[in-house]
Amino acid sequence: MYFSKIQNVYAPFTIGGVEQYIQIKDITVNVRFVTEFLSNITVYDLYDIRDGETPELLAERFYGTPTYHWAIMLANDRYDYINDFPIASNVFEEYIRGKYGESHLNDVHHYETAAGLTVDSDWVGRLEVSNYTYEDRLNESKRTIKVISQSIIEQVGREYAKALSA
Repeated sequence: MYFSKIQNVYAPFTIGGVEQYIQIKDITVNVRFVTEFLSNITVYDLYDIRDGETPELLAERFYGTPTYHWAIMLANDRYDYINDFPIASNVFEEYIRGKYGESHLNDVHHYETAAGLTVDSDWVGRLEVSNYTYEDRLNESKRTIKVISQSIIEQVGREYAKALSA
């Protein structure tokens, strides 16, 4: 549903040295949810994403259809399946080992105060934050999402479709 309502445009691409115009979706059209829907705390619940859950699986769980995956993504300002959602535990371990190397997982990534503010290495009372801890916190920060109430999801869908066609 999300992409089906977005208009098509023609864009120039060079393929095999020949410039061609190809029809694509105009992803620059970015309709945001009406502010009052998301600012009203009663219309959504918080949910912690489990390993392996995708927007489609979450939409199926909460709305009975995977076609509302776009609502999960837009309600949380998340547009990239890879970077905006938590990495599964087994993939996370592989990812950080590939990024830092086994021998550098516990190296200092940065220093913090007890309140979590980043400080220089000469700060008195600083705490070390390892590469592993930094990446784990970053990954975990993506776990909690807003899930729009099932009672209004169809209304949100209608409003969204109307906004896209305007």
